[in-house]
Amino acid sequence: MRSTSIGAGALAVIAACTLTACGGGTTTASQSSAPAAKPESSLAGQVPDAIKSDGKLVIGTDASYPPNESVDPATQKIVGWEVDLGNAIAGKLGLTAEFQNAGFDTIIPGIGSGKYEMGISSFTDNKDREKVVDFVTYYTAGTSWAVLKGNPKQVNPEDPCGKTIGVQQGTVQVDDINARSKKCEAAGKPKVNVVVRKQQTEVNADLVSGKTDGMLADSPIVGYAVKQTGDKLEIIGQAYDTAPYGFAVGKNSGTFKDAVLGALKALMADGTYKQILDKYGVGDGAITNPVINGAS
Repeated sequence: MRSTSIGAGALAVIAACTLTACGGGTTTASQSSAPAAKPESSLAGQVPDAIKSDGKLVIGTDASYPPNESVDPATQKIVGWEVDLGNAIAGKLGLTAEFQNAGFDTIIPGIGSGKYEMGISSFTDNKDREKVVDFVTYYTAGTSWAVLKGNPKQVNPEDPCGKTIGVQQGTVQVDDINARSKKCEAAGKPKVNVVVRKQQTEVNADLVSGKTDGMLADSPIVGYAVKQTGDKLEIIGQAYDTAPYGFAVGKNSGTFKDAVLGALKALMADGTYKQILDKYGVGDGAITNPVINGAS
């Protein structure tokens, strides 16, 4: 759940970005193995002219979060189940998705500035973020913990005191582990040595190499890391703090959010949504009732 709460300072930055372009990264073409979605004129008609005039849907994503989104080293294309889903959404709207690789923390400000027309990057829909963008929910994920196979450092998520734990910058897991560390100190125990890395792939590599004792991340990310490392890792405990992922769109984009919601519902109805999730083994987080701004 790549989400931290947005404070006053961050809101000021986002406001400033409505006047100047913010964000970073480079454009990287996406590739989708999902069937091409057929445009629906009723949905395409809800897309504002400012978005559909060039035939593209420009999407900001931080492609360092496999299997959700990552750069294929062989092709240098952005791939993942969220990429496939974004391509399918764009297809339903009569558009072609153009994914742009960017720093996670720059995407929502980039939507405010008009640099991106949508953000798809495992954003957790929460009330703070809903103040600056609208969300269309499409998935649910919780937080999971992983350790080296056999848990040699005896990491306990409920008592991680004194352990070295990795998390990705800008995620809800940073707040989670820092709160646990404060509880350790309050109880007179050693604090958690929190290692914050810019990309989730770096967090994964730290754990595999033994630089950290454990890590926490979104449940589909941890499950995929275990699979991709040839079972060098294992999940401990149960996923918790389940919350929705949402497609982020600008507050000033009119009926665009309704078009996106309609496209997603159409993909659910024709089976494309399930097909995409099942292909990547993340079907456990599928939802059946997408909504606009569904934070609890």
